Formats: sequence, C-alpha cells, structure tokens
Amino acid sequence: MHVAGRQARYHLAHMKKPLISMTFAALLVQGCGNIPILPFLKPYKIDIQQGNYVTQDMLAKLQPGMTRSQVRFALGTPLIVDPFRTDRWDYAYTFAKAGVLTEQRTVTVVFRGDVLDRIEGDVVAGANISQSPAAGNAPAPANAATPAAPAAAPAAPEKK
Repeated sequence: MHVAGRQARYHLAHMKKPLISMTFAALLVQGCGNIPILPFLKPYKIDIQQGNYVTQDMLAKLQPGMTRSQVRFALGTPLIVDPFRTDRWDYAYTFAKAGVLTEQRTVTVVFRGDVLDRIEGDVVAGANISQSPAAGNAPAPANAATPAAPAAAPAAPEKK
C-alpha cells in the first residue's frame, strides 16, 4: 500500500500544473465575454489615399498633340498602363476616410500614335481638350477655337 500511495501522490503532483492551466484558461475566456462594449470606444481608422490625384488644373495643362512625356510630366506616372493597349493610360484615385470610401475618380488619357488624342473620365477636361467621339462630337483640331454656345430658339406662341 505504501507504493500505491506514492504513485497516487506522484500523479496528483503532476496533474496540478495542467489542471491549474486549464482552470486559468477557462476563467480567462469567461472573463472576456463579460467586457461591456462601449460605443464611444472604437479603434482608430486611418485615412487612405490610393492612386493618382488628378485635379482640374492638371487637366487644364493638357492639350491635344502633347507627347507622352509631356503628359507624364503634367499628370504623373499613370497607375495603370495596359501592355495590350499601349495607347491608353488610366489614372485611378480613391480616398477612404475612417474606413468609408468618400471619393473615387478615374481619368483615362488616350493617345493616337505618340501624341495625346483625348481625355475621358470623371474629371472634366478644360475647353482646350476635344470631346470623346462616343459622345457624338468629332475631335476638334489642336488649334481650333472653342465653339460658341448655340443661341436659344425663340419661344413659340401659346395656343388657347
């Protein structure tokens, strides 16, 4: 019996460490469930700007007939250059404030050969850039004056 008592004490002594560890882990997990959620206590979310920020002033500097290097100097290096369509540069920009997308812009610069042909996208180009042919207007020559707005049609007489 003396040997049996010694074995029992040995097993009890070695079982204390895992038992204490499991008890501590159970209390820790139970304690995490009782933390109150405070609505005013939130993690900080940084503002994230991604892409090329293209302004109206930057686009106003562009003129049809400019070379690729001149366009790159005015707008910066394009974010997306498609290797299969080398006549097109895409400038994309997104701004997320505190994790919420607040601004998104896309500007596409299209070349014909190695010179600027037209600008498409969210930011409106200045008066010196031609409209897209898809909009129904033919591209204007580089030195053409901006056409004046059409005059308003006279009002039709009212019928009784």
